[in-house]
Amino acid sequence: MIMVTPEQSKIQYPFFSTSVAAGFPSPANDYIEQSLDLNELCIKHPTATFFVKVQGDSMVDAGISSGDILVVDRSLQAAHGDIVVAAVDGEFTVKQLQLRPIVQLIPRNPAFRAITIHYDSELNLFGVVTCVVKKLK
Repeated sequence: MIMVTPEQSKIQYPFFSTSVAAGFPSPANDYIEQSLDLNELCIKHPTATFFVKVQGDSMVDAGISSGDILVVDRSLQAAHGDIVVAAVDGEFTVKQLQLRPIVQLIPRNPAFRAITIHYDSELNLFGVVTCVVKKLK
């Protein structure tokens, strides 16, 4: 795990205010209106944030693939429907948290089964996934 410290310098990147069409192409504006700091965008609580690399494909339907980097915030209270990093009986996993009608960790790939948390199971939530860093090339 990589910890982020508040002392890290901010790096500003050019940010074009015009959106890019994912359907039909549209003319681009050739000017920059502001800058974007990826730390500011992805990390709301620097002292409580860590990164973890995904292994496996149980969350592909949530847009999380093997090799992706997750930004995880330990300061957030996990809620029903959040994607969380958890340990069940000492084994780490990333899944969608279901609190009702029963507590389960739900994969987002139909090839995998949900993990039901029984009264004798040990569940530790390590944080809520807030961003996914995906490398395309």
